[in-house]
Amino acid sequence: MYLKKVNGPRAVTLPDGRTMTRADLPDADCRRWVASRKAAVVRAVDSGLMSFKEACEIYDLSEEELQSWSRAVARHGEKALKATRVQQFRQL
Repeated sequence: MYLKKVNGPRAVTLPDGRTMTRADLPDADCRRWVASRKAAVVRAVDSGLMSFKEACEIYDLSEEELQSWSRAVARHGEKALKATRVQQFRQL
């Protein structure tokens, strides 16, 4: 079996005990960002599976966008990433 060479770990253990691999991440050509995909990228960056810069390059995100996702998760949890909740959580 052939494994693609990647920088950093192939898998990490999340604080809740689950294992996350690069296969759990959205495709690089993802254009429809639902809350679960945003959360997966934030979890990958926070756990060290990929670097902040690498995530921005792979998913063609601005630094500000990825930082806003990270702040929303840190302050209010993954529910804050839902588009229907943006106004509610920005008021707090």
